[in-house]
Amino acid sequence: MTIKASIGKTLVLTAICAGAAQAAPPATPLHHAGSSHSELTQSTLSQSALNQSALNQNALNQSALGQSPYTAPSQEDLRLYDVAAAPQPARILQDIQTLVDFGTRHTLSSQTDKNRGIGAARNWIKAEFERISAACDHCLEVIEVSDRVSGKRIPEPTRVVNIIAIQRGTLDPNRVMMMSGDIDSRVSDVMDATSFSPGANDNASGVAGALEAARVLSQYQFGGTIVYAALSGEEQGLYGGAGLADFAKKQGWQVEAVLNNDMIGNIQGINGVVSNHTVRVFSEGVRIAETQAEAKERYFSGGENDSASRNLARHIKQLADQYMTNLDVQLIYRLDRFGRGGHHLPFNKAGFPAVRVMETNENYNRQHQDIRTENGIAYGDVIEGVDEAFAAKLTALNAISLASMAWAPAPPTQVSISGQVSADTKLSWQADATAEVAGYRIYWRKTTEAEWSHSRYVGKVDSFTLSNMVIDNYLYGVAAVGFNGNTSPVVFPGAAGAFFRPVNGADKNAEKSR
Repeated sequence: MTIKASIGKTLVLTAICAGAAQAAPPATPLHHAGSSHSELTQSTLSQSALNQSALNQNALNQSALGQSPYTAPSQEDLRLYDVAAAPQPARILQDIQTLVDFGTRHTLSSQTDKNRGIGAARNWIKAEFERISAACDHCLEVIEVSDRVSGKRIPEPTRVVNIIAIQRGTLDPNRVMMMSGDIDSRVSDVMDATSFSPGANDNASGVAGALEAARVLSQYQFGGTIVYAALSGEEQGLYGGAGLADFAKKQGWQVEAVLNNDMIGNIQGINGVVSNHTVRVFSEGVRIAETQAEAKERYFSGGENDSASRNLARHIKQLADQYMTNLDVQLIYRLDRFGRGGHHLPFNKAGFPAVRVMETNENYNRQHQDIRTENGIAYGDVIEGVDEAFAAKLTALNAISLASMAWAPAPPTQVSISGQVSADTKLSWQADATAEVAGYRIYWRKTTEAEWSHSRYVGKVDSFTLSNMVIDNYLYGVAAVGFNGNTSPVVFPGAAGAFFRPVNGADKNAEKSR
């Protein structure tokens, strides 16, 4: 049976055993040692009255919504099946071909030529986002985010321009979910800005995916804001991502998720494996933006494997398991491929949850290569190496992830945990009084498990005590549950797992120091 309480109330219930996933009925509350029998009886009656009052209030609330007060809200949104089926491989392939036809999209290539170079490519991307917006009654705000930069791979100050399309949320427009791909391409010499550099898979596939996701999701309205981004300057030093992360901070955006799509079209690996049904999601374990004080707290309380980025990755996998077929998400517990980087890193450095989504089996003969044939081996990132059906599948993964999070309530804030030298574990958080929040779900897993294995719905409360569950033996988290079948990513307690970081020196959702 599910017990629910109004905001501000605390429930103390006996936890279910570690091997069960169903909610257990409430047990008699625990009492302090040394209390008299009459004190125990009065305490029990008072706690029971409180729980019953909360249950009655929630029963009234749910009855008004036409829902049973004795069941948890659904964890399934049927709209997401339609979203998963919507991306069209032919459109994605056509977009990739269009980008390839610009000859090169190197960051240092022409910005003024109307037909060749990165300037022509980004002008087309901007026009395509505007066409998509026109088809949804101008639901997208299409803008340029640019900066003039120089560095090791940009010897002269150069304008690096991102094209972004913003689909504003109707309820919580400051909360942002983002999908990105990279405009620029390269060949063997990273400074060669003139040779034919098709960059079909790396990374026209990611930009085409962002365009297609915009076509699909612009047909819906969301509570949170979705941003579709085509970033520049990735191959020369991750400049576009750094610029957009800085822009997000200046706008005061509460960035909940960045899904960096870098190579989502290849199915034939250098290892000989051909697979169109697996995808990798990379995520940082310890936050790179962690302060010394936060590191010290994490050292004693845990969280090495529970950054917001890592729990975002777990959330993406959970959505794929529910809403997609023939796609296995492999969670890769490292920031990126060994010794390499991508455009999610600047967002991580800015303190935002960000992951890399990409194919499982890379083909290095098709990455950063001059177009040529040597010893019978064809080199180069040409469009023949792209599988459009696979690219559409990974685009669908992005689309359902963005949609579900934008429809779900925001992840809980000010999540804390206590229970040292105690038989019980207590989780607390800042409850959200908005109407779209049905309540909260507690998650836990053994310290050696990679994914959340158990959960229970606890109602619209701001704290919950798991009786007879020792804090040392499990890892815990909490997620916000909506009435529409969508749940936020799980938030691990403390700064180690917080989704929202301070913005412009004042963050209403900042984690309380403990």
